[in-house]
Amino acid sequence: MGNYKRKLEQLSTKGKYLFLAYDHGLEHGPADFNEQSADPNFILDIVLQEKYSAVVLQGGIAEKYWKDSPYESKVPLILKLNGRTNLWKGEPFSPQLYSVESAKNLGAQAVGYTVHLGSEFEYKMMREFGRIVEEAHRLRLPVIGWMYPRGKSVENDTAPDVVAYAARVGLEMGADMVKIKYPGSAGDFAAAVRAAGKVKVVLSGGSKLPTQDFLRITENVMRAGAAGRPLWPAASRRRSLRSDGPGRARARGAKAYASSGVCAGFYQDFPASR
Repeated sequence: MGNYKRKLEQLSTKGKYLFLAYDHGLEHGPADFNEQSADPNFILDIVLQEKYSAVVLQGGIAEKYWKDSPYESKVPLILKLNGRTNLWKGEPFSPQLYSVESAKNLGAQAVGYTVHLGSEFEYKMMREFGRIVEEAHRLRLPVIGWMYPRGKSVENDTAPDVVAYAARVGLEMGADMVKIKYPGSAGDFAAAVRAAGKVKVVLSGGSKLPTQDFLRITENVMRAGAAGRPLWPAASRRRSLRSDGPGRARARGAKAYASSGVCAGFYQDFPASR
């Protein structure tokens, strides 16, 4: 097993993953935050207190709030290498913003990159992603692919065949973990997991859901064959992160599934808006 594969396993607890993504400031802007969640220290405190496996950050936040802070030795970092703003209304394109080497120097435990399959700029993102996989593995860093079909040629980005195709592309390109959309049923998600082969699968966050629905989907996805994989529904991007708010409840619920052996992982997107 390569060193980069061991590093990915080190982000888990007995094969179970609990990630918190806080990379939305770039892609969604400050409208996604409330007064508390706009503060990266507030989010990093949650990661620490709730014992998440890792946090996903863009480079600026990682450099200014994570690096050389008390969080660095306690909260593993997944650095997102590309991104775009929502001010751009053309065909989806998420260019590389940070190098793998900069992630390594920063102390990241893994790197992530979004590929918008089906976009007219797909070839650019696939080319960048291929280089990132090669360089990251050379530097012994695992790679997580946000495999999101999107663009005018993609009629339905959650169609079962499209989601399975996205998972397969991640495998074909050498990703160690892929983040994909929910195709609507446990059976269709199981097909996507099979298409991903040996690649670990994470369920993308989505629209706000009641906590029980959120946990039900989490359980269904795990029962679809993703045991031992980081899988995850979800995000309550537009919920408040108060001291005992739904974000914490979801984290505790996912942990309960994990400890029961039903749930092998959880991927939660934050922050929340007003």
